[in-house]
Order: sequence, then C-alpha cells, then structure tokens
Amino acid sequence: IYREVIDKERRGDYLGKTVQVVPHITNAIQDWVERVGSVPTENGRVPDVCIVELGGTVGDIESAPFIEAMRQFQFRVGHDNFCLIHVSLVPVVGAVGEQKTKPTQASVRDLRGLGLSPDILACRSAIPFAEGIREKLSMFCQVSPKQVFSVHDCESLYHVPILLQQQGIIDVLNDRLKLKDLVISTERRAEGDSLWAQWREFARRRARDLDEVTIAIVGKYTYLTDSYISVVKALEHAALNINRKVKLSWVEASDLEEGSKHKDPLKYHEAWQHMCAADGILVPGGFGERGVEGKVLAAKWAREHNVPYLGICLGLQVAVIEFARNVCGMPNAHSTEFRENCDEPVVVFMPEIDRTTMGGTMRLGSRPTKFQDSEFARQSKIKQLYAGADEVHERHRHRYEVNPEKVSAFEAKGLHFVGRDAETGERMEILELANHPYYVAAQYHPEYLTRPLNPSPPFLGLLLAAS
Repeated sequence: IYREVIDKERRGDYLGKTVQVVPHITNAIQDWVERVGSVPTENGRVPDVCIVELGGTVGDIESAPFIEAMRQFQFRVGHDNFCLIHVSLVPVVGAVGEQKTKPTQASVRDLRGLGLSPDILACRSAIPFAEGIREKLSMFCQVSPKQVFSVHDCESLYHVPILLQQQGIIDVLNDRLKLKDLVISTERRAEGDSLWAQWREFARRRARDLDEVTIAIVGKYTYLTDSYISVVKALEHAALNINRKVKLSWVEASDLEEGSKHKDPLKYHEAWQHMCAADGILVPGGFGERGVEGKVLAAKWAREHNVPYLGICLGLQVAVIEFARNVCGMPNAHSTEFRENCDEPVVVFMPEIDRTTMGGTMRLGSRPTKFQDSEFARQSKIKQLYAGADEVHERHRHRYEVNPEKVSAFEAKGLHFVGRDAETGERMEILELANHPYYVAAQYHPEYLTRPLNPSPPFLGLLLAAS
C-alpha cells in the first residue's frame, strides 16, 4: 500500500500535493479492497460478496488507517453493500462462571468513536450465552438481539459455521446485504447445498472417534507450535478426508543430535522414542543451522526404515544432504547456507540472488512446477496424488536450492527429481525415492493451499501411506 502511494507520488500522479495518510493511504486501501473483491474465483466467477478481515484491536495505532479507510468505504459502496461484523470477547469470570459484557461494550463504544457501527456482534466465549446476555449486549451496543451471535467453544473449529447457521446468520446477511435480490441459478444453488452437506459431514468426522495416525513433526520451533499452524491444518485436513484422526508428536530437531545425548540424555532418548514410534515423519521448513543435523537424522531414519516421509522446503534439502552422505559416497555433503566452503555443496544459493542485500530476495509466490517426462515420474506416487497433472502451481519461500550439477548422481542411485520448475527446468521442485512406501519432498510449501474439503496432495499421500 505504502509503496503504491510513494510510486504514484514519484510519477507525479498527485500533482505535487502533500501526500498524507488521509486521503491518499486510505484511498489506496479502498482501491485495493475493490480490486481484490472483483477478482474471479478459481471457477471464473466474479464474487457477489467479498469478506475482508480487518485484524488487530480497536484503538491500536497500527490499524488506524485501515479503520478510517473502512469508515470511508461504507459511504463509497453504499449502506446496502457494507456489513460490519465485530468480533469481541465475553469472558467468563470467577468461580461461578459469570459472563461479563463490559469488554464488548467498551470496544463497540471505541469503534463507534472511530465512525464504524457494527451490524453484527460475534461474541467469543468459553460457554454459550447465559440467560439475558444477548439482550444486555443488544441494549448497550445498539444492535438487534437477532444480530448478536454466541460464538462459544465447539468440538472443533469446523463446527463454527454450523453454529452460526443455527443461530440465523444467513437470514441476517440476506436482510442486511439484500442477497435475495441476487439472481442465483438452480445449478449454483444445488452446488451450494452440496458444499454445505460436505462441510457438515467433514465437521461430523472431526467429532467422531476415528483411527489415529501419529505423525512426528521434526522441527526447530516446536516450543511454539503455532509456528507450524499451516502444516498442522494441512495434516488435519488430509486426515479427516480419509477418515483418520491425526495425532501430532512434536520432536525438537536438535534433541536428535549426538551432542544432545551427552548434554541432556533424557531429551535425546525421548525425541528418538517419539520419532521411532511415529507412523510417518514430516520435516517442515526453517532457517538457520540449529537443528539441521537432527533433521538429517530424521530423513535417514525414514529412508532406512521405510517410514513414510514428507519434507517441505528445508525438509527437501536435508533429504538430499542425507542421501548424498550415506548413499552417494559424499561424506562432506552439505548446504552452502550452513557451510559456505564445503567440499560437496549439494544445496546452493540461487544464482540470481544478491548475497549482500538479503531483504526481499527470496523466491516467493505461486510458481509452476512441471513433472518430468520420464518413466519413473509418470508412475510416481506424487504425480498420481496430483491426479496425473503435468504441471502444478504451488507457493514458494526459499533462497537455496538443490545443486543441479549433482542431480545425475542422485538419480543414478534412485533419488528422482520428478518435478522441476517450468521456467528453466534447472530448479529441483519435487523428489521421490524409488522402492520406498512414501518418501517425497517438495521445495515449495504445499501447506499454503490446503483446504478442509480439498487437502494438499503431498499431505494426503503422507497420511495414506502412514495409515
């Protein structure tokens, strides 16, 4: 947003006027929302409704320009085209479990002071509304009782849409945004009914007692598991789509290393016990040298003991390092990210990247990956998981890649790079090991495109193999 405004000023679009937060930044935010809101969906349809999340807390200095932009936006698009849902907390206080409405009253008052009046209150709480709470919120927040929703803790996150539907949110949105005036074909209505039925079944599975599959996540940020929230959701989506419940076993990569055996034997043996007991192993991305050797050991264990393995980003690179050391006779193989002058650089810096200016130099965003036209690639498990597609688009986030000079040596020993970048064919995107139940790794991040009803293929493959 800020760069866009600065570029306009440099081009002279503002004719020398003083560039300010209001109106220039706020106008740019509104233009951005309108532009994104009209982008067609994957099936080519232009959306009828665009949902925008305005994050943060009311009153935060960081969100002030965005709140002001939305205040102006409601007049730009008109009253019937703007609905504001305010998400607030109704805490449960004391031993008797009394629900308090004051925090919500205060936040709504602050929001009104900034020029926005909520149409709907979505009140988070540990328990459903007690008697009189909805009416009290309605009275003090100037919102109709039928527009105050209890979003209390459910069996799972996937039950929240069902909870809201049961309380009548569809009717409220229909009235507020005049959605009944839209002309919706019979085909689209049937598609919506089918999607809703699939969602209800998906949520029902989450609540059932399903067979468990244990996946060991060997990472370096396991003390804060939210670091891997996309990976966790991708595993959960894949598991529920095959009627399984995923049990996560968090393994700190550095605890697997030999040095940990002497430094903290208890953690060392616990880490190995968790990994050895897992039905599958996942090594996610990461930056920095700490824990890399532990990840290499995890890849080695999975390869030698036929345990299903999925590597993501750094997880692909450590699989290559391990294979080079223990199968290809390159004992000093490493990545130049961690050993700049190593004897056998099997993972190298991308040639077009400037080493001195690191900011904004990663290979980011959606890029095409093309499956190779080889016998192994055509029959590979990962291509079958992608429904036989010749090319897939996935999102990237990396600076280092497999050294193309070493690829022939790896493939001669059975580590096949079945997917390469579509632009040059020089970047190794997907690897798969021959004669293994499931040993797959990707340079991209497949977890970014997972959806509850459409799980990411590499994760689906891991769960199927681990089951």
